[in-house]
Order: sequence, then structure tokens, then C-alpha cells
Amino acid sequence: MSSSAIEPSVSAPYGRKNPFTSFIKVRRSLTLPGSAKDTQHLELDLLGSGLEYTPGDSLGVFPRNTASLVRETLQEIGFSPEVSVKLPQGTEVSLESALLRQYALNRANRKILHGVRDRLPEGAPKEEIVGILADEARTADFLFTRDYVDVLRQFPAARFESPEAFLSMLSPIQPRLYSIASSPAAHPGEVHLCVAVVRYENHGRRRTGLCSGFLADGASVGTREVPIYVQESPKFFLPSDPTRDIIMVGPGTGIAPFRAFLEERAASGAAGRNWLFFGEQHQATDFLYAEDFAGFLRSGILTRMDLAFSRDQAQKIYVQNRLLENATEVWRWIQAGAYFYVCGDARHMAKDVHAALLRIVEEQGGKSADEARAYVEETLMKTERRYLRDVY
Repeated sequence: MSSSAIEPSVSAPYGRKNPFTSFIKVRRSLTLPGSAKDTQHLELDLLGSGLEYTPGDSLGVFPRNTASLVRETLQEIGFSPEVSVKLPQGTEVSLESALLRQYALNRANRKILHGVRDRLPEGAPKEEIVGILADEARTADFLFTRDYVDVLRQFPAARFESPEAFLSMLSPIQPRLYSIASSPAAHPGEVHLCVAVVRYENHGRRRTGLCSGFLADGASVGTREVPIYVQESPKFFLPSDPTRDIIMVGPGTGIAPFRAFLEERAASGAAGRNWLFFGEQHQATDFLYAEDFAGFLRSGILTRMDLAFSRDQAQKIYVQNRLLENATEVWRWIQAGAYFYVCGDARHMAKDVHAALLRIVEEQGGKSADEARAYVEETLMKTERRYLRDVY
């Protein structure tokens, strides 16, 4: 561990506007060789921060850009990395530092298109960008796969008159929120994350997600360089009654809060039963936290676990399929007062799980479609708050 990991003193409460600079204590891969994904487990230090969290909360992380992306951007705009620039808050830093820590460079925004258009001479390139900006769908499609380097290389005749003129086109780095994957009772002084690292190639260049790439590749283990804060989650929490059963549906990195839930239930001696539905692509390479959950099963903390590895057979199987296969028992648990949790992809998985739950309530509860919807979306979600979601 480097000397920069010396415990700091607490001078002010830490939060989004004043993040605590932590360091990564442990970083290891959760996926095995042969997986199409790169999912990593990280353990971050909290000692000296005064930060507290409960299972269900999220951790906010302020990332920084990769040095290689900053170098490419500097090359395209043609300014010295050492030139001094004034940030919106009034402080002066080098242009290189501003690009590294203050502005998101991984995806271009609409503002840069207007800035480039205004700096292009009349001709075909200017007509092209005017055409892009005239169509909202075309603008969104163009920006979806491009960062600022891509845009500047495509329109090289556009030159910015000063570093500040270019910086004014950029968007500030915003924190990313990750569901916390640990219980403070099991890991005092630490907070754990389960991070899917975004890696892809576009326009002949390799890319990584801004924050996932920072946590996986940019931040060094043992070096205090990861600004964090705790984001409380008033809508995603364990039952206050420890005797209540819980059903957890968390495919992929949606498993994170449920590892925390099970650690907390184990530490507190909660008597309620715990049922986990987990899904990924291949059991051999993508079974996240397999050893942890095997231990929870052996100890009896995890009452049952149903798995859905979508690519291990000809017909794809997902967590919603496993729910429907166990419809009778799921309905019994819900009728007995169980809480139902969903964490993960909002666009597809959460909608499919919601549809499966509606079908279970309708068929097992002998309700009409309208009655089932009222029970799920009014009674469970709003009145009793037993159907809780952390989706993104």
C-alpha cells in the first residue's frame, strides 16, 4: 500500500459536494476467463471518513478520464497541456488537469456540434453537420457512438480559439451511483461494489465506460484517489421486522444489494427466510459471488436459490422464467407477507419481472388482470411497500 493511503482526519461531513477520497483495498475479477463480460469486485476504505451506510444504499463515485483519452483530446484541440485555465468555480488548473478530472470526455454532447458548426468554413463539412443538427433522431444517433476526439477528427477544419472556448462546450463529470454490495456489520470500515466494466470499440478506437474504466483500470490499488460519498436509498431497504421473508431478484450486477442483504441478515440473526433468483449468461464463467452464495446456503441464511443462465442451453432462460416456474411457491411467500425485491436493468429485465409478477398474482391469486395490477402496483408497491425496486 502506498504512503498516500494514510488515514485522513475528518474536517467536514462528507457528501456529494464534499466527497471523501478513498482508496481501493481489493480488486478482483468475478467473471472467469472465457466470459463475454468483465465484472469486478472492489473493496474501498472508509476509515476516517465518518461515512455510514445501510444495505440498500448506493455509493457515489466521481471518476476521472483516462490519460490516453486526455492525450488524444489535447492532440485534436492543439493546445499545450500545461496552459492554465480557469474553472467555473474560479480556481485555476492546467488544461490537462481540467480534462482529466473536471469534464466528461467519453461521449460528445450536442453543444460540441453547435461549436464545431460555428467554426467551420462554408462547404460540405458544414452542410453535413447542419444536416445532423436539423434532425433530432440523427443527432442522437450521431452522438451515441462518438466522443469529442471522434467529432474533431471528423471535422478537422473546426479550430477553437482558446482552451476555454473548447472547455465551454463540455459537460462536467457527474458521479456514478453503484448499489452497495456489502453490510457494514460484516465489513466494518469498508464498502464493497460489484462493477460491470464497460469495454467496447467504436470508430476504430477502444473505449471503456467513464466510471467503470476508472475503477477497473485507472485507479491504483492502495492509492488514495477515489472520491466517494454515500447516497441513502429511502425506497430500497430490508424489512424492519426481521421475521419477514424476502424474495430477491437480481441478475448480473443486480446481485450487489442482495449480497449486502444476506450479510446483514446473517449478522443480525434475522429469522425470516431468504430466496434468491440470480441470472447471467454462463454458469461456468459468470456466476458472480458463487462461493459467497454457496456459503449462505450451507449456513441456512439463504433458504433457496434459483438460477437462470441464459446461454447454457438452446432456449434462453431468464429470472422471470424461473419466477413463473415457481409461481405457486412465490405466491405463498407473498401471501405470507414476504417482501419482493428487484435490482438491475430497468429497460428489459425489470419490465419482464414485473409482467411475471402480475401473471403470478393473476393466476395464483385468482384475480382479473385489473385486480392483479391493482394488487401489485397499489397494494404491494405503495400501500404496504413490500415490492421494492432498485433499477437503472
